[in-house]
Amino acid sequence: MAALKTVPVYKVCCANINHHHHCSNYYLKNLGVSEAGTRNFGSGLLNLKIQSKWECGSVVLVQTQKATTPVEDDRSSVSPGAIEETQITETRRFHKDLNSLPRPLSAIDLSSSPSGGSKVRVAYQGVPGAYSEAAALKAYPKCVTVPCDRFEAVFKAVELWLVDKAVLPIENSVGGSIHRNYDLLLRHRLHIAGEVQLVINHCLLGLPGVRKEEIKQVLSHPQALDHCKMTLNKLGVMKVSTNDTAGAARIIATEGVRDTGAIASARAAEIYGLDVLARGIQDESDIITRFLILAREPILPCSDRPHKTSIVFNLEEGPGVLFKALAVFAFRDINLSKIESRPQRNRPLRTVDDSNKGSAKYFDYLFYVDFEASMAEPRAQYALAHLQEIAKFLRVLGCYPMDTAL
Repeated sequence: MAALKTVPVYKVCCANINHHHHCSNYYLKNLGVSEAGTRNFGSGLLNLKIQSKWECGSVVLVQTQKATTPVEDDRSSVSPGAIEETQITETRRFHKDLNSLPRPLSAIDLSSSPSGGSKVRVAYQGVPGAYSEAAALKAYPKCVTVPCDRFEAVFKAVELWLVDKAVLPIENSVGGSIHRNYDLLLRHRLHIAGEVQLVINHCLLGLPGVRKEEIKQVLSHPQALDHCKMTLNKLGVMKVSTNDTAGAARIIATEGVRDTGAIASARAAEIYGLDVLARGIQDESDIITRFLILAREPILPCSDRPHKTSIVFNLEEGPGVLFKALAVFAFRDINLSKIESRPQRNRPLRTVDDSNKGSAKYFDYLFYVDFEASMAEPRAQYALAHLQEIAKFLRVLGCYPMDTAL
């Protein structure tokens, strides 16, 4: 990754600090690992700030500068022969105010200028109208959403105090896990402070006045195209991949190509002045994406509502080691809601010499686990203390309230 430009850091006021929660048995003493990998993971989880609600507090607003991304380049004209010039001129009257929308932050240009304000700022990947933005608004209905061009920029925006929180997709009920974001969770020192489950409803969008039968090609994120494969095959259209769904809608609006549609949300249609040609075009009726809320500091978990804890650990190679690691939760009647394994990037292979005839190679894995218990509960504390005796590396990514509302 290119070196980041030096940016000013602005002080952010704490939102909704509530001193009325008193949770005993919070973390076991000296439980965890430090940056160097030693067993001291409690250091990054103390000195906590208490936040009782997902509501907006007093923060410093930051105005983002223009960042360039391939999906959102506003091209001033369409390729010759695509459509008639008179059609382009007529269509663009609907979209003359697109320049007023916020431009995505870039990981190589995270500069900003402060301005007064009182709303929490939440970063997401994509452009206005993205499903990630909808997830941010579900968690913080009165927040200011800040678009970023890539997932790396989302993490950096929080780390550099340009925003207060971030919303990051982590898994989809059809497409599965988003592996890139699992890797970024370990690379950065942010904490999971919550989760959001969002029902995905894909729509086919087009320019005003265009009929569904006129569409010859459809733009969208590869996963959205895959979600709507049967519908697109029936239409007989060509599928073109873009970086995100709302970005596809923006391309249609700025270029004014009448025979091209986009798969995105109904909200994206409103933002970019497009018509909804068809609703609910996904092959599966119920598609849910789970998002994580990231913050610079962890929240203080309690036992008065259902909580979920996310951890990552690494084990020595050997028979039954993974079974022993997971058994620490079964012994204490703790349900595991998610298990994900990822090769360790800095040590992908482990070589073991068993004889003079050769050597055996094993993948070195990291295991990401979500379990349904709060770190305020003794059973969760004991389970992690037991797991620490087995694991080479253990880190708590966050303990946070479960999202049970769809």
